[in-house]
Amino acid sequence: MLRFIRIASLVAAALLAAVTGYVYLTRGEAVVSVADIGGPFRLASANGGVVDSQDLAGKPFAVFFGFTRCPEVCPTTMAEMSAALTELGDQGKDLRVFFVTVDPERDTADFLKDYLSSFDPRIEALVPTADELAAMARAFRAFYAKSPTSDGGYTMDHTATVFLMDRQGKLASTISYGEEQATRMAKLRKLLGV
Repeated sequence: MLRFIRIASLVAAALLAAVTGYVYLTRGEAVVSVADIGGPFRLASANGGVVDSQDLAGKPFAVFFGFTRCPEVCPTTMAEMSAALTELGDQGKDLRVFFVTVDPERDTADFLKDYLSSFDPRIEALVPTADELAAMARAFRAFYAKSPTSDGGYTMDHTATVFLMDRQGKLASTISYGEEQATRMAKLRKLLGV
């Protein structure tokens, strides 16, 4: 009987922890499905002009939220995406990769264009206003926030994920920071149907 009470107590504690965790993570809101991630956007390009998601209809694309003063995650991710585009060769000729700055205060179009000149030319910087960034990050469920530094400046905390969007503009998959090359390439090939 004592063993049964212990087991029942452990099960009850596990259930309580799961429910508490669920409520904390969802904050009482409905769980977000994959179909809810992404959405229309129209943002200035560092190359000039505007990128409108409506013009991307029928073509897969990738979105990454980052900033140019990022010490590791952003340059590593852009280098890995550049290598992946090179490896894809002609199979990836129509794949567009968008680097959306989460630091529009410092990341001007010229600064972004210079920063991305070190990577594959199919990676294009988008320069949102603060309001546009908030709306797009909300649509993609991406996180970003200023984080003060000891020298009186700031850095940016942000989601370290590449969002892979299919030909209908829906989330097909993601590439996580530090994901193995073989997995990354498999996801990109699946996205492109090659």
